Amino acid sequence: MDFLMSGLAACGACVFTNPLEVVKTRMQLQGELQAPGTYQRHYRNVFHAFITIGKVDGLAALQKGLAPALLYQFLMNGIRLGTYGLAEAGGYLHTAEGTHSPARSAAAGALAGVMGAYLGSPIYMVKTHLQAQAASEIAVGHQYKHQIFPPQSWKVALVAAMVSGIAVVLAMTPFDVVSTRLYNQPTDAQGKGLMYRGLLDALLQTARTEGFFGMYKGIGASYFRLGPHTILSLFFWDQLRSLYYTYAK
Repeated sequence: MDFLMSGLAACGACVFTNPLEVVKTRMQLQGELQAPGTYQRHYRNVFHAFITIGKVDGLAALQKGLAPALLYQFLMNGIRLGTYGLAEAGGYLHTAEGTHSPARSAAAGALAGVMGAYLGSPIYMVKTHLQAQAASEIAVGHQYKHQIFPPQSWKVALVAAMVSGIAVVLAMTPFDVVSTRLYNQPTDAQGKGLMYRGLLDALLQTARTEGFFGMYKGIGASYFRLGPHTILSLFFWDQLRSLYYTYAK
């Protein structure tokens, strides 16, 4: 559960921070091994880079490399935080007397970080290659011509649906938990709920009593149910539209 929760949380954050990663990658490659003042600065600062990329490459370019970035975040953070969580649950971070050991915590954190970084490194390389791809007039660094999927491939729709499945689960699980509890609560003779007054009350009670993660109970089951449902729904929708426009002409 620690692996899944930390991985999904990192993926949710990645969707919003990936544009900054694209900007960071290009600014770091700009002027590579060239003396200051001897090269053209396509990106003067963070805000200028955002505007330039959006104007020249298109707004979609700000999410370049999102697929490997999500996989990298899920794998790296899932392994890093999940491994540390297992060590903590197993009691390895405490001494024989039961006191917390800073040395063991540091060692467990370092080991978990090394494992996550080692396994995630190949994916990070692919992500960097994709995020560096740009139109010739604003290109920086070496330009790899990777193309994960050919245009109009069904795999594009599949990956997009997988990403949206993560977003849906992260956004909807608290409401799913609350709806389950509202439907399942006992009622009085008039049919009025005895535990919750409504949606907001159920959310507040759950958060106060069980904490933030209490609202994400069953998120693993939710993704394995809702994730494939979202993936297949969007995938079939895209394929049916493609067939319709192909044979309707």
